[in-house]
Amino acid sequence: MTQMHRQSLTAYGAPLCETIVEAPHPQGTQVLVRIARCGVCHSDLHMQDGFFTLGEGKQLDVRSGRTLPFTLGHEIAGTVESAGPEADARAGAKVAVYPWIGCGQCPACKAGDENICAAPRHLGVTVDGGYATHVLVPHPRYLIEYSPLSASYAGALMCSGLTAYAALKRLADRAGRAPLLLVGAGGVGLMGLALTRAMFGAGPYVADIDAKKRAAALSAGAEEVFDPADPAARKAILKASGGIYAAIDFVGSDKSLSFATSLLAKGGKVVVTGLLGGGYSTAVAMFPLKAMAIEGTQTGTLKEARELIELVCEKNIAPPPIAERPLAQASATLDDLRAGRIVGRVVLRV
Repeated sequence: MTQMHRQSLTAYGAPLCETIVEAPHPQGTQVLVRIARCGVCHSDLHMQDGFFTLGEGKQLDVRSGRTLPFTLGHEIAGTVESAGPEADARAGAKVAVYPWIGCGQCPACKAGDENICAAPRHLGVTVDGGYATHVLVPHPRYLIEYSPLSASYAGALMCSGLTAYAALKRLADRAGRAPLLLVGAGGVGLMGLALTRAMFGAGPYVADIDAKKRAAALSAGAEEVFDPADPAARKAILKASGGIYAAIDFVGSDKSLSFATSLLAKGGKVVVTGLLGGGYSTAVAMFPLKAMAIEGTQTGTLKEARELIELVCEKNIAPPPIAERPLAQASATLDDLRAGRIVGRVVLRV
């Protein structure tokens, strides 16, 4: 019997704790992956809390559809340990695990958009994920061999990298008009910075209220950095750019989105990926008068995940700062992330 050690969510709003169970035996097309690394994502905080903040005192309750104890974690990389009789998977293969698995039957899934499935089976969100020694994957098509990348980098690409990549693709038609603006230089923002340079050949502008994160962005190749809390920042960006045509809001708050949209030139677009919370409002007439667009995106598709791994390998894109911690520090790492003490990414070493 193989034991599976997990850092489990046993109560919402409470620290994680270790639980030990028998590792599952893969059936049919299932594959059991021995986890090497699992990234810690800001969205894990919302799962731990059991809600998303919607602004004006409102919350989106996300506690249903999940049995406790539950295993968080969706930025997973590891090794194929065993497979069901119908699974074409090579034992020992080093793989990143695409976690945004859908039902396979809804219109979104049939179009290849499993990441926005109506009845998702997302690892670490609705199905046990990667804060553990093992994870059960329903089909080998969700496994992407990642050599020569490190396991830490490959795992992080399945969420933070994929989220940034999918957002940047939605801005490709505007990328040549002026520098892109990235609002937020956390783990996803820094990943977006690295990808922007590789995809469009130039560094973006980066805005963040944290001086350490601005410094990290500048070191990573940002064209210029700005503090959105500085009253002069908006004027400085408009003077330098003539107006922003493409922006990504990696924060997802009322302040961050208001800042991004206030900088748009006519025909500009903001893609929102962040989930910090809050409300946003603007005069409806501004949409046609500025011909502006605001679009939300939720991670990315399996096809885009494969594209991303290929791009990173082909362009030899360096990873953002990634620190490793042992699996037992999962709960403490979530606390550090919540308190803003982390720059870049933290990945749990299993």
